[in-house]
Amino acid sequence: LFVCLTAFVFSADALRRNLILLASFFCLAGCQTKPLPPVDVSQPGWKLREGQAVWRPKKDFPEIAGELRIASNPHGQSWLQFSKEPFPIVIAQMSPSQWQINFVPQQKSYSFRGNPPAKIGWLQLLKGLSGETVRKPWRFEKLDVETWRLENSRTGETLEGFLSPP
Repeated sequence: LFVCLTAFVFSADALRRNLILLASFFCLAGCQTKPLPPVDVSQPGWKLREGQAVWRPKKDFPEIAGELRIASNPHGQSWLQFSKEPFPIVIAQMSPSQWQINFVPQQKSYSFRGNPPAKIGWLQLLKGLSGETVRKPWRFEKLDVETWRLENSRTGETLEGFLSPP
């Protein structure tokens, strides 16, 4: 009987530990970053630039031309909208500690803390236009004051365009 009770207590402790570990895993895995609040570029401090861009999502894909709006403020926040009027295609924003991107037609949204992943070109564009270094395999090139090009040599994705002067 003592051996059976000892085995039961051990099993109950092990079960309890496993349940706690499992619950912790689901809590951590289920945590999502709270979305960034909507940006109002008409608020004081925001500098808005508008222009045109051409996006090629992959090497063999057709180009998509559209309107590009980019804004930034002195607090390190930046915002981008690429649209084929009247429909937005991509809306992205970054703060010093978080990033978020919405692919509107696909109804997909991603948000997380820290630096944006290298694979999302739109977020690398925000970095390049603000003077920060873009992550490899991206290459950002400022052609003159208003025009620029961003290219991923691995995937063939490109973004190029121009913006109104700051």
